[in-house]
Amino acid sequence: MHVSLGLPEHLKSQAADLYWQAFGGKLGRVMGPEPRAHAFLLRVMRADHCICALSDDGDLLGIAGFKSAQGSFAGGAVPDLQAVYGRVGAVWRGSLLRLLQTDVDNERFLIDGLCVAPDQRGRGVGTVLVAALIAEAVRRGYPAIRLEVIDTNIRARALYERLGFAAFRSETLGPLRHVFGFSRAVSMVRSLP
Repeated sequence: MHVSLGLPEHLKSQAADLYWQAFGGKLGRVMGPEPRAHAFLLRVMRADHCICALSDDGDLLGIAGFKSAQGSFAGGAVPDLQAVYGRVGAVWRGSLLRLLQTDVDNERFLIDGLCVAPDQRGRGVGTVLVAALIAEAVRRGYPAIRLEVIDTNIRARALYERLGFAAFRSETLGPLRHVFGFSRAVSMVRSLP
């Protein structure tokens, strides 16, 4: 396995599928149906805001997106929503998605989603991706790295804690938990050397 900065164009559709597998559970009611979500992801995914884990044969094992002042891996804007969901669909989806988005953290390198192919989970892919994100954060001069994990993703939180991340803030969704399928998002930070 090896990692590379950037998402090769020929893997973009597979990356959109992988992202949806990982985050469709929380975004499904807002971004569905799946074919439209896939079209939206293909439109907005930024290859330059992603680190990929690839097999020796070039198969996509996992992806890790990040945010910067220039954008995010899977963000998009109102025109992107309108192109896929229409004007009305873009209005209500955009309003709900804004409630989940966090601003770029100018003090910490911000992870924008980490996904591992289902058949590769438990094989160290997530650990390799986090190590690559840490290396990229150090290369960019950040003193710390930050991510958010939802309360229902216990396995991911355990991985992050094993890799030195500590919870520093928790936010509840209140009634929106019925829309997104989780109640709380925990921000976790790790200081960098």
